[in-house]
Amino acid sequence: MSWNEMQPLLYDNTLDTLFMVWWSTFYAVLIGIPVGVLLHLTGRGAMLQNVVVFKALGTLANVGRSFPFLILIVVLIPFTRLVVGVSIGPTGAVVPLTIAAVPFFARLVEAALREVDKGLVEAAQAMGGGTWTIVFKVLLPQALPALVAAVTTTVITLIGYSAIAGAVGGGGLGNLAYTYGYQQYETSLMITTVVELILLVTLVQLLGDLVVRRLASRGTRASSVRVGLRRARSEEPAAVTEAA
Repeated sequence: MSWNEMQPLLYDNTLDTLFMVWWSTFYAVLIGIPVGVLLHLTGRGAMLQNVVVFKALGTLANVGRSFPFLILIVVLIPFTRLVVGVSIGPTGAVVPLTIAAVPFFARLVEAALREVDKGLVEAAQAMGGGTWTIVFKVLLPQALPALVAAVTTTVITLIGYSAIAGAVGGGGLGNLAYTYGYQQYETSLMITTVVELILLVTLVQLLGDLVVRRLASRGTRASSVRVGLRRARSEEPAAVTEAA
């Protein structure tokens, strides 16, 4: 197959892959962040400790992460058809990709929140901050670089999953490699597809690392936040005295 023949195939299937990865990442982040936050808050010794909720969410996350993706696609065919009307093609692949990514990303969110300096959380609690104030003002802002790294890892994982989905009717580069590269013995097309996937993963990783470094250098340091909290606490008595 000549380059002129490969070019439109590569272009169309690359767009399909980007479509699947973009929307499945969007929904995974949209659902995964609340689930990860809830996992963190309901854990042992956490602010909303709840053993039942924590174990239930943890079990679902563990089962979802360990379920083979190829089998998951097949099992979800009726559900996928119910949700989006089709079970094949890029649109049909978004549903199993999202369901596979949510527990994976939620665990990464939980791990990122666990790394936040506990002293900041305690200082915010001492100032009377409620649970959700602490989540939105302390936990998520401080964990932002780690959360971006988690999104990067999830995107790379979904690129690999999209190739598997493509091989079973999901479209995209995986479908191109399997249909033309493997079944029709187009070795050059197979190699080109593999190289493109590698370049795509490399680009995502580089961009993710760049954003993480920028956030880490420009973001609020834990020490400066602690100083701000202490300053606010020290100013409270003076404000009360003036008001009196």
